[in-house]
Amino acid sequence: MEEAKISTLSKLAICFGILVFIFFLQTTVIRDATIWKVKLRSMLLISEWARNWNANNGSAVITCDYSHNGYDICTINGSTLLDQASSTLFALGPHTQQDKPHIPFKILPYTLKGDKTAMSNVKEVTLTLAPPKLSCGVTHHTPALVFSVGGYTGNFYHEINENFIPLFITINSLFPNQNVILVVLEGKSWWFKKYAELLSAFSPNHMIINTNNISTVHCFPSATIGLIKHGDMTIDPKLLPNPKTLLDFRAFLDKVYTKDDDTPFVYPNENGKPRLTLISRRGNVSRLLLNENDVIKVAEEIGFNVHVFEPKNTPMAKVYRLIHASDVLLGVHGAGLTNFLFLRPGSVLVQVVPIELYWASRTYYEKPPKFLGVDYIEYKIEPNESSLLERFGANSLVFKDPPAFHKGNWSKQRVYLKEQNVKINVVRFRKYLTKAYEKAKIFISKVN
Repeated sequence: MEEAKISTLSKLAICFGILVFIFFLQTTVIRDATIWKVKLRSMLLISEWARNWNANNGSAVITCDYSHNGYDICTINGSTLLDQASSTLFALGPHTQQDKPHIPFKILPYTLKGDKTAMSNVKEVTLTLAPPKLSCGVTHHTPALVFSVGGYTGNFYHEINENFIPLFITINSLFPNQNVILVVLEGKSWWFKKYAELLSAFSPNHMIINTNNISTVHCFPSATIGLIKHGDMTIDPKLLPNPKTLLDFRAFLDKVYTKDDDTPFVYPNENGKPRLTLISRRGNVSRLLLNENDVIKVAEEIGFNVHVFEPKNTPMAKVYRLIHASDVLLGVHGAGLTNFLFLRPGSVLVQVVPIELYWASRTYYEKPPKFLGVDYIEYKIEPNESSLLERFGANSLVFKDPPAFHKGNWSKQRVYLKEQNVKINVVRFRKYLTKAYEKAKIFISKVN
């Protein structure tokens, strides 16, 4: 009997030991499998997003990072030849031999890579180790920063959001001493004229290269292709070696456009009245303010000195002085409101928000101005103030349930952005203008 008990216990002990061993084995296998999967995933990501060519003996290396949602960026870490005619950058060095295989890199150097419409206006740039058939006509001793301004050229919001804020980020990330030559692809002559002062401020000691105007082959000691973007109308200080924010970008703009010898461009200050600048949308565009004159009349009755401003063809220095002198900036959601960057801290921005443009209004023209210390007032229109009411009716999904109407489909989303105009209820809007007036008076008293 006693022996039977011992035998049973021994068997149980053996079984328990086997179970422990199996558990340990499974845990080890699963852990190792998990590690292997992670390693494999990392290898695939490296293969897909950051293919590197490393040539020996210090020769050039081409590296591209395709991992970001909004932009791609490449570098040629060595002598670089730019052939504008073929939109190709050649990495020069001992590795450029006919008998060596080489797979070219491709990049669209514009910071809106998820937008097919914008990117269709951007020419693809090729980076290659293949030997060039050309020789250097002009040799520079300063690195090149190559980027496109194709995309949505002509739209002030996009020019700031996709060109100049990313350029500010990239310069401060990679070229903090500003020792870089800007090589601009697909820039129109009017664009260079409009932004001449701003471009020069990014690289004050070097020429700006407009690739549309060059026929000579240019060579550089190295090149970066593409710009870095942190998001819409934002700069993340945690992603910069020397932390910067949108405040620093605004200070940069102030420095560019504030001239000691300039006569301030402002409209007359009548008896200390707050200056209200109304951004007017006119012509073949959407989100027109259909009763603009009625709004102006109410604003003047409240006590504003009103100036109607249509930004087209106005020199940037003049725009800066006008907006900077304003106490209130008013407009329907649109690119013109990007001029909030020129407002003084404590002044007021009034945004009229059309139906279903809430995310864009908040992201582009509420959060950034508030961060810069601008007082923000929002006026969301009601269905009876939208031109879409007559077309669709008050009981349609267009008003009752916009997400159910468009279901994320751009062809229907564009109804709100591209096919909607606004007729403000001036009785209701008077309250908002009165609030803006009171804030403006407080601002003026502080400034004085």
